[in-house]
Amino acid sequence: MNKLAFVFPGQGSQKIGMLADLAAANPLVEETFKEASEVLGYDAWKLIQEGEQEDINLTERTQPILLTASVAIWRLWQQQGGPQPAAMAGHSLGEWSALVCAGVVSFSDAVEIVRARGAFMQQAVPVGVGAMAAIMGIDDEIVVDACTEAAGDQIVAAVNFNAPGQVVIAGDAAAVARAINICKKAGAKRAVELPVSAPFHTSLMRPAADNLAELVQQTTFSAPQIPVLHNVHAQPESDPEAIKTLMLEQIYHPVLWVDCVNGLSSRGAEILIECGPGRVLNGLSKRIDRGLTSLATDDVASLENALTSV
Repeated sequence: MNKLAFVFPGQGSQKIGMLADLAAANPLVEETFKEASEVLGYDAWKLIQEGEQEDINLTERTQPILLTASVAIWRLWQQQGGPQPAAMAGHSLGEWSALVCAGVVSFSDAVEIVRARGAFMQQAVPVGVGAMAAIMGIDDEIVVDACTEAAGDQIVAAVNFNAPGQVVIAGDAAAVARAINICKKAGAKRAVELPVSAPFHTSLMRPAADNLAELVQQTTFSAPQIPVLHNVHAQPESDPEAIKTLMLEQIYHPVLWVDCVNGLSSRGAEILIECGPGRVLNGLSKRIDRGLTSLATDDVASLENALTSV
């Protein structure tokens, strides 16, 4: 049984200077960013090396540059003889990276889609109207109940089930604030508002999915060459049209990340490779299943370590 699975990070893993170490050692990284730049109409590599953090934190820029970074590392993995994983999963935006690497959608098409996805998600809710917060140290059910109690005539919901005792909530800013207070009274160890510009994965994002639908529907999708567990239900899907539907639903549905990681583990995964910048998913994986070995790939040393560990 193949014991290897790949996971792909989402928003929050971007930083100025990312992948510089890998690019200095292999031209394939900058070549991949050049491909993306031709679609985007700006120099994506220059942006992440010489730009400002606030520039790459703009959602419509964050999404394509993170996708490109993950695809670049995947290409390095393949170029250097890394074995193919048995399954994949991506966290939110990272699910698009997984689909590219699994052969479902072309890289250039995905760059165009995620740029539009980011723009539509930002447009769906005016800046300042929505908010997101990470709740730590209490059971998922308590967080869900707190959101129900706090909502009133507004929207707040648990949207990222990231790890045991770590759930992200999102919605109208005032409702999120009320839910934070309820969670603190219920014993939450920490409640931290996240520096994001929109309440992702709530029903407030439904207009973004509706706006993105035409572009997704007209894009060619293929059956995955590697199974991808989807955020919406933590199951693989082989039908390309069904995958399109899932990728639209994903915008306004919770990210069931704990279920995705457990699903990879139940399919025999013992080693999880985080294919992208940062090590956020490494940290979450260790909290979800201590039996998993989690490896990073975001610099030369970590990529070499991952290649020799599988």
